[in-house]
Amino acid sequence: MEYFVYAIYNQVHNKIYIGQTKNLQERLDLHNKKIFNNSYTSRYNGQWVLIYFEKAENRKSALIREKQLKSYQGRLFIKKFIPG
Repeated sequence: MEYFVYAIYNQVHNKIYIGQTKNLQERLDLHNKKIFNNSYTSRYNGQWVLIYFEKAENRKSALIREKQLKSYQGRLFIKKFIPG
């Protein structure tokens, strides 16, 4: 089963969130509708926009890549995709 590792950005608060999912569009909609109560993304008003994603062969490889992107070097890489 194919997975996606993604980064979304909230321009209002200049925040980045990195995660992984099977359905990218559905997950982005859930973040923007604040479905995940008390989650990191639901704390911030404003729209979350997709700034980066990549495919992973399975959940295990997606979790490994997610962890890499959440590291200091990974966040530097992701920041290159922030619009503006």
